[in-house]
Amino acid sequence: MTHKEFNELLESLREPMVKTLQEWVRIPSLKEEAAKNAPFGQPLREMLDKVLHDCRELGFDVKDYDGYAGDAKMGEGSDEDALGILAHIDVVPVGDGWTREPFGAQLEGDLLYGRGTSDDKGPLAAALYAMVAIKKAGIPLKRKITLIFGCDEESGMEDMKHYKKVATMPKTGFSPDASYPIINLEKGMIGLGLTANVPDAGLRVLELKVGERQNVIPGKASALVLGDESFIDKVAQISKKYAWPVEAKMEDGAVRILATGINGHAAYPKTARNAIGQLLITLKELGAGGPIATLAEAIGTDSYGEGLGIKSQDKASGPLTCNLGIIRLKDSQLTATLDIRYPLLIAGERIQRIVEAHLEGFEVKQTSFKLPHYVPASSELVQGLLNAYHEVTGREKTTLSTGGGTYARMLQEGVAFGASFPEDPDVAHQADEHVSIDKLMLSMKIFAHAIINLAGKEGLRNA
Repeated sequence: MTHKEFNELLESLREPMVKTLQEWVRIPSLKEEAAKNAPFGQPLREMLDKVLHDCRELGFDVKDYDGYAGDAKMGEGSDEDALGILAHIDVVPVGDGWTREPFGAQLEGDLLYGRGTSDDKGPLAAALYAMVAIKKAGIPLKRKITLIFGCDEESGMEDMKHYKKVATMPKTGFSPDASYPIINLEKGMIGLGLTANVPDAGLRVLELKVGERQNVIPGKASALVLGDESFIDKVAQISKKYAWPVEAKMEDGAVRILATGINGHAAYPKTARNAIGQLLITLKELGAGGPIATLAEAIGTDSYGEGLGIKSQDKASGPLTCNLGIIRLKDSQLTATLDIRYPLLIAGERIQRIVEAHLEGFEVKQTSFKLPHYVPASSELVQGLLNAYHEVTGREKTTLSTGGGTYARMLQEGVAFGASFPEDPDVAHQADEHVSIDKLMLSMKIFAHAIINLAGKEGLRNA
């Protein structure tokens, strides 16, 4: 088949791909309590069933792995030597600030809106239809292709741990869950849980419950405190002082304080602003002491760990990032979580002890720990993917690092490849998440060429 004929075939799949993606986005695949054959809840069971059904209808061999994950395969050869493509069908909570229906799959011109459109249902649809194109074109393969779709990427990757136990995970492959050109280095990841007792002295906080996931930068935060109408002016002055939105209003004889930041992904704080940090600083200015003041001073709105003594970076990875994603106050006990992404050349095992030394009065427990993941740029996998990216777009072949954690680290030799282009806005985990259909089509073409480069017996003809 010629390049022109194959490109025309890919273009013919635009409409069915969009239809499939819209159907997927309309399923609110949020993690809930486990049920029978649904370890991550019924919505994700419904989503997994839908993807398995669609892959089967498109002519692929499919299998369900106890509700944890599924896969669709094509070609011959061993499962271990297959080219793995790993994407996820779970999504983060909706959060605040949406102007469209989060699960409406609303198409406006070239843009499709909805939670999961970019992270990661859109890229999964592009990868699936790239496989469809290769199947329809009859391109011979020298190895199997295994498309794996998991249900717990956003909450700990228990899905892939289970997959590894009951199935054969490919050695090599990619996850279309980040950015182009290619990410061959993922920072280490540490989760820390913080606990402290709040003294009776100082500002009395009646209610404090913010955040749903530690890997999400919250865009809104509120607290109910004991106070009077004078707090409204005090908070207005604090808002003016720091030049970010915080307001107060009377509520049932107490004062409700509302902070508005900019939500985002914990790994990419540059485009976000943590509303919890704004709220903590406001509470401290109003007279809160103890652990609230400690967190306000040591973290506040800083996302790089300076006040915790862990600020660091290296040339390959970039800076360490630190997100205060969840905070709760109940029965005079304050609990909070930190999501830390650390560089390749930093000793991650020392981070907990350093944080502990900077948070007096807090008990600090490590809740998760993942080493950095790295694949050399010279590898056949990286070069084959970069060549596909260049063949389709004409763009430069370079490698990147990320603070995001993808399924790539579940592979012996895995990288993140797409599906966000360098000029695209960062919309993952944010309000009005969306994807460009034209860009998704471009990704479909890139993925198809990548499969041909790495698994095809022969390439496409020029004539």
